[in-house]
Amino acid sequence: MSDLFIAAGGGGDPIGTAITAIAMSARLTTAGPGGAHGTAGPDLPVVATYSWERPEVDPTPGPLGVRDFTGLLDRPEGHVLTPAARAVAPAGSTLPRLAADLPVRLVLLDPYEGLAGLAARIRRLAEACGPGRVRIVDVGGDILTHGDEDTLCSPLVDALVLAACTLADVDATVHIAGPGTDGEIPQDVLLDRLDRLDRLAGTDDRSAPTPGHAQAAYRALAWHPSEASALFAAAVLGVRGTVRTVGRAIPLTDASAYVRNTGLEAAVAENPVARGLLESRPRTVDEAADLSAQLTGIHEIARERRLTAPPTPSATPFPADAHRARERIRAQAGDVSHVTSRFATRALGLPWQRIPEVRTLLGDDGPVHALH
Repeated sequence: MSDLFIAAGGGGDPIGTAITAIAMSARLTTAGPGGAHGTAGPDLPVVATYSWERPEVDPTPGPLGVRDFTGLLDRPEGHVLTPAARAVAPAGSTLPRLAADLPVRLVLLDPYEGLAGLAARIRRLAEACGPGRVRIVDVGGDILTHGDEDTLCSPLVDALVLAACTLADVDATVHIAGPGTDGEIPQDVLLDRLDRLDRLAGTDDRSAPTPGHAQAAYRALAWHPSEASALFAAAVLGVRGTVRTVGRAIPLTDASAYVRNTGLEAAVAENPVARGLLESRPRTVDEAADLSAQLTGIHEIARERRLTAPPTPSATPFPADAHRARERIRAQAGDVSHVTSRFATRALGLPWQRIPEVRTLLGDDGPVHALH
């Protein structure tokens, strides 16, 4: 029996999903900074994911599909990403490198097949993985959006997964890894929502990955600009405090280290975009984005189309020493205890590709950086 894990949010969600998958699969053998980890070969957990990333990674608007990659492996479980895969220029993707650095098998989800096509793809994936369960993993928790939260940014892709799994009629559950770490639903609001769902179900369904599980994603966290997955991993590793991300300051609490679980039907009942998608059955990703915009006021593809170029960092020289770097970062971070690697690198006027150098300069090998 093998479960299929779906990283519902795209971007850096495969990292947090890998941590969750390894914890649930109980297959971790060794872990540690710079070391080998996970299992080998076909026993690796299967993680299906979109390729939809921030504009500084992929300057083209919207998600990428199968047509946007070379080097994918066509396998029974779907189009498998390997380190040899490449996004077709000018598109960009971190997934090929994640395929090298995460102890999972990454499979590409293609939203351009329409909702029915996505559902059929997920059904075939689940059948190829065996008689296990489909586990939808969302890092942060915006998959439980009501569509009206002031801080909501990206409701579409999570809702597409909920609707597609419902249409596929697969045995699926929803797992919120690191509640609140994506900054899209305030943690206290999200925890109240999860507690209410637990009461309705008569359960208290949660799990706590161990530091060893988080360390399994060490190599990916060392360079990837993900912030939600980095905060989830940091919380699992014991970090507590307030972390400055590029978007906002986010609290890390004991609750941030948990994976909270709920049923697929319950998640769809919370999410108006998922319900709207099931009613309208969009045939294209643009139709799905239009519907999401009608319900939430957020059109994620149109927002990216308005960007003529990805953000360009300043030409500020690389800091000469860690003390000066921390002073510059602290001046922009405000009254927080930690910052993400992405925030630190941007605060220094550097592109995200230089995250490893900044981490080395600061002398931190954890997912976030302490300012004091």
